[in-house]
Amino acid sequence: MCRARCAFVTCVFLGSVAALEGAAGAREPQAISGSHEASTTANPLRLARQARDAGRWVEAEAAYELALKAADAGWTTDAERAEIAAELGLCELALAMYRDAADHLAQGLRHRDALRSGLAKRAEEGLKKAESRVVTFYLGVSPPDAQVFVDGKALGRPAPTYELFLEPGHHTVRARLDGHTEMVGAFEGQAGKDSSLTLKLPRAPERGEGGGGGAPGAAGGGPARPVGTAARPAAQAALPLAELRIGGAALATAALAAGTVFLLRAHVIDGNLAEREMVFRGQGWTPTTCWWPKAPSACGEIHNDLAERDLFATIGNVALATGAVFGIATAASFLAEGWILDEAPARGGVQVIPSATGTQAGFVLQGVW
Repeated sequence: MCRARCAFVTCVFLGSVAALEGAAGAREPQAISGSHEASTTANPLRLARQARDAGRWVEAEAAYELALKAADAGWTTDAERAEIAAELGLCELALAMYRDAADHLAQGLRHRDALRSGLAKRAEEGLKKAESRVVTFYLGVSPPDAQVFVDGKALGRPAPTYELFLEPGHHTVRARLDGHTEMVGAFEGQAGKDSSLTLKLPRAPERGEGGGGGAPGAAGGGPARPVGTAARPAAQAALPLAELRIGGAALATAALAAGTVFLLRAHVIDGNLAEREMVFRGQGWTPTTCWWPKAPSACGEIHNDLAERDLFATIGNVALATGAVFGIATAASFLAEGWILDEAPARGGVQVIPSATGTQAGFVLQGVW
């Protein structure tokens, strides 16, 4: 009995020793890795600070960027990454790299409480300066797991909202997700101004499958062809409906705009005539004063203004009528497509996407013309 107890105690002791050795061995790689990551971050930081203090901004910017990449890949704290990002943003600001500076300064200020007070203040002032040179763009996407591209460049990890800093000018945003209709938006960004856009991706309609009582052998055939993809005859495909529709829309818009301008001009002239008439009536003029043999010299100017008013009014009405004709013809082309091409008009082929910025609003047309 005593021997059995001694053997049991010996086994327990050996097992405990083996377990402790295994735990220590498991911790060694992590400790070695942590020291390596700390060294890969510390060395670029030392070089970056030396270059920053010496005013070598290009060298400092490159070293801080290398340190930030090492920090993102290593086991560093949010406070350490925030400090590196803020210092990198200040270097980029000194090099007039305003968009990159705004990105990194905003990243550092997300953990403002972790920054030293002096660095936090310099980062805030630098961010204001950088934002005055770039476009601050707020983007909302639904569903939030859609993949987003801005000017053809993917944004990375999907999110429901984005805060981006872009160069001034025209930008295009595209969002796509399996099972949903791809959406596109566009806006014109101005330096120092905020712009916003929301893209909602509707669920794509289910495509019907071909077959079901067709020709023999179709039941076990290949994949079903999507509805509406059948090839058109060559004579029908050659009909330039797209060009005609685009041209018609452009002509209608131009004519309506011109007609509006002409009518506004005629209205202004008519208002001026009314004011002059009140003045002349106060001076004793009558409706027949300008018909006298010795009419006042102002009558010639009145006749010229009347002729100009009538001309502008006539041209404006004609332009409006012309624009209306082109607009109706363009809209009717969508309805008449089935009669011309002997097929049902496409449904859902054109989508209207609202697009708004801080200074203007409009629509983006997407689809097949």
